[in-house]
Amino acid sequence: MAPTITRIPSSDIDTVFARTTNLASSALNARILSKSDDFFASADNLLNPKPPVYKPDLFVETGKWYDGWETRRHNPEPYDWVVIKLGVSGARIRGVEVDTAYFTGNYGEKAALEGVYAPGGSGGSLKDEDIADKGFTGWKTILPPQECGPSQRQAWKIEGEGDGPYTHVRLLMYPDGGFARLRLYGEVIPPPPGIGAADGLEELSSALMGGVAVGASDEHYTPASNLLLPGRGVDMSDGWETARSRAKDHVDWAIIRLGLRGTVSRLVVDTKDFKGNFPREVRVHGFVGDPGAVDPRHDDPGWIEILQGSRKTQAHTEHVFEGGDLSPDAAGKVFSHVKLTLVPDGGVKRLRVFGRRA
Repeated sequence: MAPTITRIPSSDIDTVFARTTNLASSALNARILSKSDDFFASADNLLNPKPPVYKPDLFVETGKWYDGWETRRHNPEPYDWVVIKLGVSGARIRGVEVDTAYFTGNYGEKAALEGVYAPGGSGGSLKDEDIADKGFTGWKTILPPQECGPSQRQAWKIEGEGDGPYTHVRLLMYPDGGFARLRLYGEVIPPPPGIGAADGLEELSSALMGGVAVGASDEHYTPASNLLLPGRGVDMSDGWETARSRAKDHVDWAIIRLGLRGTVSRLVVDTKDFKGNFPREVRVHGFVGDPGAVDPRHDDPGWIEILQGSRKTQAHTEHVFEGGDLSPDAAGKVFSHVKLTLVPDGGVKRLRVFGRRA
């Protein structure tokens, strides 16, 4: 059955896909396997999690510099293409965004997306090099060709074929030209038990496991979704930072829907790169919810203390809380959500919740 495609106005893209994960992000380990051409600008730029930038006076050896993927003129084939391996074990794709920011007389006129599920990756019967090959024929259409315009965000909501699951996608650009970013909005399918576990524990909150930020009091500088990224990042731009508060008793908070419901054994609150703007203290609570239930409000009476009391934080430090640091009220409970509270405000690089999946 053909997928149902709904075009989303650019002004509504962030709202419509607010509670999804951008799967086509190098921050989530997505990477380019192959491409037809990227003579003017590298296809790797498509996966940059940051917004495109424009440098009007910058020229390089091949011509004008662009923050995106740009191919040669006069493509003899119907389209240019790029094959991307997602950084997660599997994904459902709910929306596709193609951003043509700053491409005006050289943008790709149409975009389409195809996908395939090959969970074995390099070690399975279907290898990455097979999928990366120009002659690979196992693609399934996720998004049929759609019109694009110059220097604008355009997105389409997918119902049907987006359910996948998918591990690899191929972006088609008709006939040639430039796209600044590809963003794939969807849901991560967690890997089977034992994959990536350490000491019997798994990172229940990680975006790679399907963790999603579903609400925050303030995201003035950077989004709360950055809390769930793998690794420790590069600078303050890939953490969560709120505006300065002036009100008495102010706190900021972020609610995370865990990718894996489970019991909690260890918390990590990392303030790496936040040296003069880390929170004075932090609190962590959990919520016991049924699968598929509505996400709790920040003031829901059902929140249970996981971290025992408020804990002071330091600059540029990975704070580890386990054992006696955790509240006895949380013991044995299967949590669906956690809430990180900053007292009174500031920035945190990562929140990691380790435990055992239900």
